Amino acid sequence: MDTIGTLVVLGATGDLTSRLLLPGLGRLLTEQPDRRLRLIGADRAPRDREQWVDTVRAAFDSVEATGPAVEHALAGADYLVTDATAAEDLGRVLAAATGIPALYFAVPPAVAAQAVQALHRVELPEHTVLALEKPFGVDQPSASELNRMLASLVPEDQVFRVDHFLGKSTVLNVLGLRFTNRVFEPVLHREHVAKVEIVYDESLGLENRAGYYDRAGAMVDMIQSHLLQVMALVTMDAPLSVHATDLRHTKTEALRALRPWAGDPVAAGRRARYTAGTVDGLHLPSYVEEDGVDPGRGIETLAEVTLESATWRWAGVPFVLRSGKAVARPRREIAVTFRDVPHQPAGLPGVTGPTVLRICLSPDAMTLELNVNGPGDPFVVDRAVLTADLGAGRLTPYGEVLNGLLDRDPTLSISAEAAEHAWGVVDQIREAWTSGRVPLEEYPAGSAGPEHWASSD
Repeated sequence: MDTIGTLVVLGATGDLTSRLLLPGLGRLLTEQPDRRLRLIGADRAPRDREQWVDTVRAAFDSVEATGPAVEHALAGADYLVTDATAAEDLGRVLAAATGIPALYFAVPPAVAAQAVQALHRVELPEHTVLALEKPFGVDQPSASELNRMLASLVPEDQVFRVDHFLGKSTVLNVLGLRFTNRVFEPVLHREHVAKVEIVYDESLGLENRAGYYDRAGAMVDMIQSHLLQVMALVTMDAPLSVHATDLRHTKTEALRALRPWAGDPVAAGRRARYTAGTVDGLHLPSYVEEDGVDPGRGIETLAEVTLESATWRWAGVPFVLRSGKAVARPRREIAVTFRDVPHQPAGLPGVTGPTVLRICLSPDAMTLELNVNGPGDPFVVDRAVLTADLGAGRLTPYGEVLNGLLDRDPTLSISAEAAEHAWGVVDQIREAWTSGRVPLEEYPAGSAGPEHWASSD
């Protein structure tokens, strides 16, 4: 299959492009010095080619990107002032592309939907690829409508629904851990697992992202967009292969099986937002006092949902998905807590606890917490931790995603059906929130969250 000849970045002057997308591309081009790619930036902001090249070069320098592929991309880079929602502008951008073009929508969901609609009035070059950033739509109906519009433009294998979280090397290691180790595969099962937690708590506050975050919140920004995809990797059956068709189908079926815990969307979710406090010595104002925040929207900065997978393997096991900002102790991991042994022999005093498998999402590591005898008295049980350093991948998460995009390999792309299933379960819980049946609680920045949450876990 022919690779992409031109990468067009819609939203080229945005934070996402300079902070994540371009550095990821720089690392990719460094690792693949024979790749030849034209890079076109497109946005409303007035820029010229030299300013765009300076932006690209600075992003590449931030990851020490070098080599012939990097220099080729810089030499051929161009910038076009573009309204992404205007068919005439999009047609002009595509006319400037060489080879097979990929349009990367580094823009908010509403703009992406308008741009897709505008593309219906443009003659697309053959095999044009469309790459859309998360969140894909704003709810299940909008995701379904966006899928319909995309399907009338290009075949499904030319649509890439990007979730850079799936490019994390640690997340991809879930597949190897589950399906190549006999010691783990049989016990990752409802008979042996008491609960699973998938947590991504950050000490960072809003970080000047009110324009996006105050319309998304923790639920959409992290749980719907990222953590549900991780849960699918944990719960899915073994695919026939890790090729795109098999892996995406199996993951989609896993998302289709998700339900609010006990079928109760009110009890299955809770939400809160931070008030003024101190995190790592930095004072943060209350979320509602941050620039660009509309307090009336009632957006949460900490969300927690409890789901289950209605499958033979996992039925009855609670999966707790949680993500928050301005939290005292960052926690980024998949934690599998196993059930207690059915009988512990008398005469083995000491400190014991459940066996816990932790897959750390940052830094990349795995730990297994066990009960062992010693050291010292062999009849006294103590806790031990086995640790494996998984190591970071050669590419950044965005580099992994771009690698698949440029090679037109949709393995890390989310299917149309999967995107809709992910919204389906989240929409049930969000409806309970917007109807007022679940209170919006508060927690001081720099704390672990509302005090009573810990006591009720």
